[in-house]
Amino acid sequence: MDMPSVSFVSLGCPKNLVDSEKMLGILAEAGCPIVSGDTGLGEVMVVNTCGFLSASRDEAVEVLSEAARHKKSGHIRRIVAAGCLVQRDGQGLMEEVPEIDALVGVHNRRDILRAVTGRSSRELRNERTEEPSSQNPQSSLLFLGEYHAGSWVDSNKSDRTRLRLTPAHYAYLRMSEGCNQKCTFCTIPSIRGPMHCKSVDEIMAEARELVEDGAVEINLIGQDTTSYGQDIDYEPGLSGLLRTMNTLDGVEWLRLMYAYPSDFTDQMIDAIAECDRVAKYIDIPLQHINDRILKAMYRRVTRKQTETLLAKLRERIPGVSIRTTFISGFPGETDAEHRELRDFIRDFGFDMLGVFPYSNEPDTPAHRIQNHLPPTVIEERVEELMLTQQEVAFGKAASRKGEELRVMIDDFGDDGVYPARHGGQAPDVDSLVYVEGGEYDPGDFVTVRCTGSRDYDLIAQPATNSLPILH
Repeated sequence: MDMPSVSFVSLGCPKNLVDSEKMLGILAEAGCPIVSGDTGLGEVMVVNTCGFLSASRDEAVEVLSEAARHKKSGHIRRIVAAGCLVQRDGQGLMEEVPEIDALVGVHNRRDILRAVTGRSSRELRNERTEEPSSQNPQSSLLFLGEYHAGSWVDSNKSDRTRLRLTPAHYAYLRMSEGCNQKCTFCTIPSIRGPMHCKSVDEIMAEARELVEDGAVEINLIGQDTTSYGQDIDYEPGLSGLLRTMNTLDGVEWLRLMYAYPSDFTDQMIDAIAECDRVAKYIDIPLQHINDRILKAMYRRVTRKQTETLLAKLRERIPGVSIRTTFISGFPGETDAEHRELRDFIRDFGFDMLGVFPYSNEPDTPAHRIQNHLPPTVIEERVEELMLTQQEVAFGKAASRKGEELRVMIDDFGDDGVYPARHGGQAPDVDSLVYVEGGEYDPGDFVTVRCTGSRDYDLIAQPATNSLPILH
């Protein structure tokens, strides 16, 4: 039997991207030709959805509706919806886009092949030996298994043998699935289940595979990376994992993402500072700084504790870059509480920062809080916070003129200018360094000297160039 060709759309965060890469690996191993967006449409379109915010749902419905138009016009034969939004509200999604042929929840990645072909692996083997199959490939298939202790452990835990969507020189490695935190605004625990960590051996095996596949930068991700090891009784925790991964040959940068502030220990700080392969970069979503709002969010941390932690990070990790995100417009947030957050952003001077407008998600505790703010007020507050950070970031970029940096080339150059990143810049979410001069390939490391800045980005030349830098 000829396997159907597949187009794949991955929406949402890097954690969702890893799921997409794993499903693509399953399909490719089974013999499904994968069609890139540049070369047309496959016979089947898979959309891996994000369900974190209402805006994510809107995006997913838009993409699936476009797929439905392609199906009606005969350009594709089958639509498969997968991922977080499917797990959260798969039946509702099918009502909005009835052309969907199959749903695959986050705990059922192994079923993607059957969802795409309408046949099980056994039936596919039978067809290859000319045994008849009774399965109707156009029937509606639902793979929405609930989380249980063995589901992710047994069949979804390994992310090896992926077909990667990232460039060859960097990759994401998921340390764990699910989350035990109970933030009142967040839908992730209800979608992904409780936290379940991979073993150190499994993580190292995945990391070696990624390095063999060309990755020189590995970005460590999970819903809550600082709680690593708690559910598997791994006493050394994140610090032990980082020290073990630091022995991995072939990787240049190990980058920590999604750190939870209340569980950040001194041992973790020491490991980041002492391990030479660990990038001096921390992504630590803080969400707010006002004590009352933090309590309403159930973040289990106070302003004083946050400031103490941030001071430790800067003091004990020389040259550390700190990225964070905040939520603006949480229910009941007063003008004074907003100003407190604005002033904190201005005074601390984060290296990178993002602001999310509060999203009222019906199945979260925050939904039941009184005094939700009008969308226009939230939009105004988000803009003010981002403009505050913009001033900070532009000033930081301008101050780096004359500084020498080790950067990794991130893409092919255009007219001799190459986008690159230094150790304090994560892929996709942070600013860039534009290297002028030389010839490089993605993944090359180059020592450059900063010659100026353009808004958030830095401009640099190879340090071997002897051109003077005018101050």
